[in-house]
Amino acid sequence: MDSHPRYLILRPENGGIMDLFTNALFGADFTRFLGHSQITSFVDHRWVIFVSIFIRKFITFIAKPMDWTGRFLEFFLNLLSLNGYFFGLLLNLTRGKLVIPLRGSQTFMSTIGHLDRRVDLKFITQGDFQPQLGNRALMDLCIMSSKLAYENPKFIQNIVTTRWNMHFVHFYDCWNDFQKQMSTQVFILCDKAKDANLILISFRGTEPFDADDWCTDFDYSWYEFPNVGKIHIGFLEALGLGNRDQPSTFYSILQREDTELLDSTNGVNLAANYSSQSNSESLLSGIDSDEDQSFTYNKTPQKQTAYDVVRSKLRSLLEEHKDAKFIVTGHSLGGALAILFPTVLVVHKEMEIMERLLGVYTFGQPRIGNRQLGRFMEPHLDRPVPKYFRVVYCNDIVPRLPYDDKTFLYKHFGECLYYNSHYVEKDVKEAPNRNFFGMRFILSQYLNAVWELIRGLTMGYAEGAEYKEGWFRMLVRIIGLALPGFSAHCTTDYVNSIRLGKKSSPHMSSI
Repeated sequence: MDSHPRYLILRPENGGIMDLFTNALFGADFTRFLGHSQITSFVDHRWVIFVSIFIRKFITFIAKPMDWTGRFLEFFLNLLSLNGYFFGLLLNLTRGKLVIPLRGSQTFMSTIGHLDRRVDLKFITQGDFQPQLGNRALMDLCIMSSKLAYENPKFIQNIVTTRWNMHFVHFYDCWNDFQKQMSTQVFILCDKAKDANLILISFRGTEPFDADDWCTDFDYSWYEFPNVGKIHIGFLEALGLGNRDQPSTFYSILQREDTELLDSTNGVNLAANYSSQSNSESLLSGIDSDEDQSFTYNKTPQKQTAYDVVRSKLRSLLEEHKDAKFIVTGHSLGGALAILFPTVLVVHKEMEIMERLLGVYTFGQPRIGNRQLGRFMEPHLDRPVPKYFRVVYCNDIVPRLPYDDKTFLYKHFGECLYYNSHYVEKDVKEAPNRNFFGMRFILSQYLNAVWELIRGLTMGYAEGAEYKEGWFRMLVRIIGLALPGFSAHCTTDYVNSIRLGKKSSPHMSSI
């Protein structure tokens, strides 16, 4: 097997903004910004690299203000909601009964939650839930779980147990070794505590004010695994499958077929943390040995990685619930991790687990790899029936990232369920305007943003009270007049697409 896999790693921090523009204007090859690369030809598409590096540098520059803004906005929105909004807040202030939001409590809601305050399921009633691919009940459970993943553990547990009458298993805050922080969140539920029919895994997506999340979405770095394909490096790191500072760690981790699973009784896998002292040669030297010499196992759950801990818990749940199948879901970045998780299960030859896969539903998911990766996964996701569905709403910018061109070759795979701004599902191989910035789509994007604003103002009257959009969502609609692709990425329109979808198809049967 090739001991020198191909990869491309863009490092915006390796130069200043003037270096970036100098490279672009004078036809340089951006070598300064390539932390590691086995690729030498970028002549045809230098501007794609320029855009990626420029956007990530800008996001990094405003990272602190973004974080402060997000924290203040979340506190302010919760302060308003807990005190009965503007007039209630004034009244409570005068009475001395002001309710102060407590971050991390079961009443503290995220910014995503305030954009769309719906938490109840639409179609599932009490009693045995029989999960069936394609019906609205399962799709509604997936989009609501994807939305719920943005909340804190106590909030999630409260909704799952008291509003959905399901069994909350666990919430995991997982380690990203490149970012050196707990930046990946995922929770697991079962439809019931005993003899469950369904196990659901929901990954948290891109948080609106998290600069690291947005930098990951706009990152074009990839690593190519022999016989598998190119995979987005940022998503691999989010699952805990390597570190771009040592590119060979991706190869080492992905070649493990039987990673140690620890202490499944309490659902905590003490993740494999590779030593930062190992150099590339020592990592590669252990690939073909019987024992993996390239990793030091850290016996502390504080640095558990998402892939290992979820796989460990999933295995124990499948053993406990003999008839259960599992489904993986997520919105935005969470959608990318949702499809990457079973992909790595296949790479690790976890076929007993994969046989219990019911399906994967993602919403507003970015691309995770190239066409070869899609071909590699087809036998496991398309046969005998399709199991992987990508839901894309209208002009959402995130499913159009990373860029699909001759240099980067990012391609979607799986079944695409595309909804236009009237919530009509269309059968398409790929969403229109696949790279978003096509000139012939600009006018329609802005006209559509105007229509979405008008529609938002009238939804409560046309479809019922549960579809009424609050002042905060309408504010984002107004911002969407300037940035239509970002406004369209909100979970509101994905929930509405599933609940109001006007076209019946084999992938969306009625209840």
